[in-house]
Amino acid sequence: MTAPADAHQPAAEGAESTAPAKAKAVVQTNTLVSKLWNYCNVLRDNGMSTIEYVEQLSYLLFLKMVDEMENDPWDGRDMSAIVPADYNWQSLVGKRGAELEKHYRDTLEHLGRHPDTTIGTIFADAQNRITKPALLEKLVVDLIGREEWTVKGTDLKGDAYEGLLSKGASDTKTGAGQYFTPRALIDAMVDVTQPGPKDTITDPACGTGGFLIAAHAYIRDHHMKSMSLDERMAYDSGRKIWGNELVTATARLAAMNMLLHGIGKSDGPSLISVGDALAEKPSGHHATLVLANPPFGRKSAITVIGQDGEVEKEDIQYDRDDFTATTTNKQLNFLQHIMSLTAVGGRAAVVLPDNVLFEGGAGEKVRRKLLDEFDLHTILRLPTGIFYAGGVKANVLFFDKKPPRADGKPHTTETWVYDFRVGQHFTLKQRPLTRAHLDDFVAAYRPGEPRSSRVESEDDNGPFKKFGYEDLIARDKVNLDITWMKDPALDDADRGLPPEVIAEEIVRDLQSALNEFTAIARSLGAEVDVPEAEIE
Repeated sequence: MTAPADAHQPAAEGAESTAPAKAKAVVQTNTLVSKLWNYCNVLRDNGMSTIEYVEQLSYLLFLKMVDEMENDPWDGRDMSAIVPADYNWQSLVGKRGAELEKHYRDTLEHLGRHPDTTIGTIFADAQNRITKPALLEKLVVDLIGREEWTVKGTDLKGDAYEGLLSKGASDTKTGAGQYFTPRALIDAMVDVTQPGPKDTITDPACGTGGFLIAAHAYIRDHHMKSMSLDERMAYDSGRKIWGNELVTATARLAAMNMLLHGIGKSDGPSLISVGDALAEKPSGHHATLVLANPPFGRKSAITVIGQDGEVEKEDIQYDRDDFTATTTNKQLNFLQHIMSLTAVGGRAAVVLPDNVLFEGGAGEKVRRKLLDEFDLHTILRLPTGIFYAGGVKANVLFFDKKPPRADGKPHTTETWVYDFRVGQHFTLKQRPLTRAHLDDFVAAYRPGEPRSSRVESEDDNGPFKKFGYEDLIARDKVNLDITWMKDPALDDADRGLPPEVIAEEIVRDLQSALNEFTAIARSLGAEVDVPEAEIE
């Protein structure tokens, strides 16, 4: 990857002068999110699931935030015109009781009439589930209405909204966590891929839009002064940055989140499409940068028929002649989709579970293609304990898409593996992953520099090591699940970790082993349905 010319310039002029304001915003954000989440408990007691009550609170929060927006420094838009005056926040605050409840229902119905626009995506099929007028009035008047969501020099509105989404993801019982990727991991992936103003950026399984927002923020922080107004506006058209999400409720959260972060126009085309990303191959809408964390879990009920033509009996089938292998493994299908979605000369960073690296059959076919036709230059092995789904062992694959070579030689010459798993111990509550934990990986990656400048760890038991193409292709089934480090915990029983952390790691290891055996059994044709363990 070629580094942008100004990739290493300071984040923004006058950044130091805004530090006190940013510190204040962090405190205010945390306070506001706590207040919002406490009231979510009231809504949950009213019979709503996690996704439902985050969604319901999001409607009102969105209307209030839009009411406070003035001119966005990103492109000088007047954000006060996002919502028609008859249906904006001010139209709600003047009403009480049953009148408020009726007008709110009318507002949701009116704003969802144009599904092709951003505002239409946000309010598509929206329904008021806050059936008690007193609860709605308390939200509008006493909670959301009394807070100020804008702090000069910060993005309190977007940060608070994202904090609410993060809180919602912690409820694994309703599956909310599947839509959320740890912010620290997103930021590290964006930092090493270095999005630039010439990039077209997408996420085919965007959840609540975390990757797209982080990539957009990176461009603003590193390139804003050098970009023309036309270049900035290009990100509003859908030609520069867009996403796809299968679940309608999650797509609306992504659309809200992006608009509140200054991405897109309320009356413009929606940057988030709703539907199955695997249903059709990309046609004329490829991206130079794909960032994604496709959904983990059980095999898909859909078979995607690839070039090998092998068919398994399933209810739904998609014909994808751009795929190498036919499989019901949705992670393998997403990887094949991303390989097709990436533009020639583009790059991708994708979070994938371990089974994609070792599974035989279709998995081996896909890995061979990835090594031969792409430059799979880096693999980051992730630790357990950072995702809301229990027992997940995952990796980030970084690869570039190259044009076909006349000599037929593979594009991958060597793959660098950074093992951030062995010896690392994280939990969602006691020791959550932070961006600082990934500093050593980012430094070793050397973003923006030739990969020839990379250096292997001096210690044979160090985390960064390279493997040549011939070594990789010779491995049994082209197994890329590579490990060489010895866990220091094996030689140090008294390692100072709290007993509850040790116990949780044991449970996670057992669950991940069960997941791996399940994947192997399914690849052999067994019908195995094992629910994932929930780890609080």
